[in-house]
Amino acid sequence: MKIDILTLFPDMFKGAFDESMVKIARRKGLVDIDIHDLREWTGDRHRTADDKPYGGGPGMVLKVEPVDKGITELKKKASGGAEPTVILLTPQGKRFDQSTAKGLSSLERVILICGHYEGFDERIRSLVDMEISIGDYILTCGEIPAMVLCDAVIRLIPGVLGGEGGLAEESFENGILEYPQYTRPAEYKNMRVPGVLLCGDPKKIGKWRAEQALARTRERRPDLIGHE
Repeated sequence: MKIDILTLFPDMFKGAFDESMVKIARRKGLVDIDIHDLREWTGDRHRTADDKPYGGGPGMVLKVEPVDKGITELKKKASGGAEPTVILLTPQGKRFDQSTAKGLSSLERVILICGHYEGFDERIRSLVDMEISIGDYILTCGEIPAMVLCDAVIRLIPGVLGGEGGLAEESFENGILEYPQYTRPAEYKNMRVPGVLLCGDPKKIGKWRAEQALARTRERRPDLIGHE
């Protein structure tokens, strides 16, 4: 997968993409991530990528020109291959979930646009294929949502994680939360690992885990189950 990110603050991505699973995926050649400073596509000596909103109001608004030029250039570079899917990170977009992450993980090329400040020129919406929000709250920028999206999507690419069979048992994969997990020691400060996990019987363990996953979902996220 090839991911291009258009941002006003490229340095924000250094720590997130140079550690852990994303770093391993990049090293394996399973994902190629390029961070682009939107100021590369500005035309004035001050490299202005944002301006005051028409009609007045607080803050600054991301300009349409550098975004349009950036998308156009990246699409030209991708000519001959798969057409990139252009995604705008915005609170007004479709709420991001595991199903969306799965769909995006099958794409060959993605372009992410990070908004900032007060917002972005409304005409930018006409340049994108999809708008995504990571939740109903306000952040100072679109860079953090872009990191969240990348992390959720990249881990689903075949070969990124070892033991991929475990993916099917994680929270939200089957519409419910994951069962409780334990590791050594078997007892700590009078807190004991459930005996069934120590019995060595896969059928009993599987049954217990299924029951626990359903019970936990009913308690913590009944909205995931709906009407039974």
